[in-house]
Amino acid sequence: MNFREKSVVFLATGCFIGNIPFAPGTLGTILGLPFCFILSKTNFSIAVFLTAIFIIFAILIAHDAEKILKKDDPGCIVIDEIAGLMVALFGLPFNVIYAAAGFAIFRFFDILKPFPIRLIEKKLSGGTAIVMDDVVAGIFSNLVLRVLFFTIS
Repeated sequence: MNFREKSVVFLATGCFIGNIPFAPGTLGTILGLPFCFILSKTNFSIAVFLTAIFIIFAILIAHDAEKILKKDDPGCIVIDEIAGLMVALFGLPFNVIYAAAGFAIFRFFDILKPFPIRLIEKKLSGGTAIVMDDVVAGIFSNLVLRVLFFTIS
């Protein structure tokens, strides 16, 4: 592997966190928490821009990593979990309660992949499929969090 390929795999695996043999998706999601914290402290329009750029970046990196690793949607790629959690917690207060609830709800949707998440994963390919199913899981999670905390408050 050349330097570029090693760099792509490094980024796609969340600094090699995705290579840990147990729960790489969960560990990758944890890696997304600092990104969510930073976004929560950023101006809304800048946060929208940064999130969109990160999603595009994640698609490109995941696409290249899939080719380098010669495997469809390898579990070690966790940049998609980071992007998904960023969407799940987007525009919400960042505190322990929201972060923990968002984390759990996002993992629920990411693991079970209810309709239309699994359909998106099957209809798309490459990095787009890897990342967009997590982005949709993040959208579902964000909506559930908003409804949950609106009804509790």
